[in-house]
Amino acid sequence: MFLKIKYYLILILLILAFPLIPKEINLNPSLLKEGDIIFQETNSEQAKAIKLVTKSRYTHTGIILDRGNGLEVLEAVQPVRWISLKKFVDKGISKHYVIKRVKDKNLSKDILDKMKTKGASFLGKNYDLYFEWSDDRIYCTELIWKLYKDSANIEVGELKKLGDYDLSHPMVKKIMKKRYGKNIPLEEDVISPQSMFESPTLITVSEN
Repeated sequence: MFLKIKYYLILILLILAFPLIPKEINLNPSLLKEGDIIFQETNSEQAKAIKLVTKSRYTHTGIILDRGNGLEVLEAVQPVRWISLKKFVDKGISKHYVIKRVKDKNLSKDILDKMKTKGASFLGKNYDLYFEWSDDRIYCTELIWKLYKDSANIEVGELKKLGDYDLSHPMVKKIMKKRYGKNIPLEEDVISPQSMFESPTLITVSEN
C-alpha cells in the first residue's frame, strides 16, 4: 500500500514539474505559395456528420492567398472571412493540418488576381448549411473549387451528387430531416473535403 501511494505521489510531482507542452506548429511560410489549399480536422456537429457521410478525416478547408500583408487563409465559415494561418491551424483538432498544391502548374499573377477578386465577392456571405450549388451562400470546399474553376479552369476534386454519399447514419438522418424535411436534394452537386483531398491534381507540400 505504501509503495502504491509513493508511486502516485511521484507521478503527481512529475506532472506538476513537467506540464503538458502544447504541440508546436511546424508551419514554414517560405514553403507556401498563393493558391495552396489547407485541410484540417474539426470537431463540430457539422464536422462529425461530414466524417460519417464522406468517410473523411478532413472536414474543413481554406485557400492561402496574399492580400497585401502576407499569406492568409480565405475560408467559408459563418461568414466567409480572412483568417491568419496561425489562427486557422489553432482551431483544428490537435492543430493537425495538411497543405496541398496544384501540381505542374504555376499560378500566374493574372490567375491569382482573379482568385482574390472572386474571393472578395464572397466575403461576408453566409455559410451554406444546405450545400446548394449557388453563390447565394457558400461552404468551404465549394469556395475553393469555384475560385479554381472560374480563375484557372482547374477542377480540384470530383463533383458528386448528394445522393452519392452515405446518408444512412441516424445522426446524419436527423440533421438532414431538420434541414430539408422530406425534400432532400439528392441530385445537388457537392464537393467534399475528401474528394478535394484525394484529387490527383494536388500534391502535399506541408503537414503537421
